[in-house]
Amino acid sequence: MSSKKTQIKICGLTTPEDIRYINETRPDFAGFVLFFEKSKRNLSVPQAKKLTELLSEQIKKVAVVVAPTLEQIREIEKTGFDYIQIHGALPESILSEIHLPVLKAFNIRDMKDISFYQTHPNIKGYVFDALEPGSGKTFDWKTVSVLPGDHKLFFLAGGLCAENVTDAIRAVHPDAVDVSSGVEYDAKPGKDPEKIRAFVANVRKL
Repeated sequence: MSSKKTQIKICGLTTPEDIRYINETRPDFAGFVLFFEKSKRNLSVPQAKKLTELLSEQIKKVAVVVAPTLEQIREIEKTGFDYIQIHGALPESILSEIHLPVLKAFNIRDMKDISFYQTHPNIKGYVFDALEPGSGKTFDWKTVSVLPGDHKLFFLAGGLCAENVTDAIRAVHPDAVDVSSGVEYDAKPGKDPEKIRAFVANVRKL
């Protein structure tokens, strides 16, 4: 965890309109869900590639996957992503073969496994999420505020929105905050530009 300015990741982007809103507000990271058909935000690799090509070069591109195969990882590596964010199982045999910086995602159920990843050179950061990633539900931030710090990036996710993000930052002091459902429309698919602007403004005013 760091005392530097909190960085911002907007996740689950699916349309060119989403990219336009992101380019206007300039978060630090943009996330794209791949190979996870259960998610309403899931994209094919060609769909993600078209969107990342529209993204400002200053914004880091993050592929978000669940227990990926090595074949899927190789596809992602060829597509020009800057990071790969991995939820679920990540055995050493696959982790050691990944050529991109890895953000390992945890929820309150598997946080006990973090010690294995803290010393692995391929892990560049952690994403701490709710029990159901993408659900828009928060969790008890105290569970991560007591974790020992290291030099890897620390992302806080899980139910964040413009209304609670400043409280979350003050409670946990993460390197970055990660939002998806909290900046989406209430009654239709896609990101809401007003919610994105409010979220980014509230983070940056701290």
